Amino acid sequence: MPDPSGPTVRGLYRYPVKGLSPEPLESMPLRAGGTAPFDRAYAIENGPGRFDPEHPAHLPKINFLMLMRNERLATLQTRFEDETETLVVYRAGKQVARGDLRTPIGRKMIEQFFAAYMQEELRGAPRVVSAPGHSFSDVAAKCLHIVSKASLREVERVVGREVNPLRFRPNLVIDGGEPWAEFGWVGKPLQVGAVRLEVLKRTERCAATNVDPDNGKRDMAIPAELQRAFGHTDFGIYARVVTDGTITLGDPVVV
Repeated sequence: MPDPSGPTVRGLYRYPVKGLSPEPLESMPLRAGGTAPFDRAYAIENGPGRFDPEHPAHLPKINFLMLMRNERLATLQTRFEDETETLVVYRAGKQVARGDLRTPIGRKMIEQFFAAYMQEELRGAPRVVSAPGHSFSDVAAKCLHIVSKASLREVERVVGREVNPLRFRPNLVIDGGEPWAEFGWVGKPLQVGAVRLEVLKRTERCAATNVDPDNGKRDMAIPAELQRAFGHTDFGIYARVVTDGTITLGDPVVV
């Protein structure tokens, strides 16, 4: 039986377009070896890019619009419609762009908006890119990113302020158990509800975490604070999906 005092799933998120806003989920259907549905299925190249849809390969995030350098992205809210793969972009609650990302005209509508909105930060015309089955994650392996609120409270303690877990772009937010316990799960199987995972590695943080996901302000120095207080810049873990199934809010997490 799961330990009633152990961690449980408190948040589920996906990011259909790399660098844009998260979408909260009530449940997350998963396939072995895959990602959350449509998680980082699309990205926006920052100027002439190296991504080849015919031969998709993992590329460093510097090739794409991203929060680490393009914090203005956090001032936008987006919604992704699964059935039509349509992206809707909002600013201050008003729709500013909409496009079916499967079609050239739909992608062009999104590209034109970002060409104007991100003009000062572009190296050339932006391009919406994708390939069947490809995920534009920061790591080459298809996996889920998990962060612990127990560990986050330790970070909040040392920085002296509340820290939004969405700064860390998680797929799963868990709570319960001991702070930093997740670092001891590397290489071990993890049962989350009906789904079996395998923890691959700790997550090394970058400057993207310094950006407030609510207002786009670069108002913290998370990697530096982690290094100062804990002697490393890691927060969160990556895990591979081993079995098909659905994760739901409230599911227990068992090592």
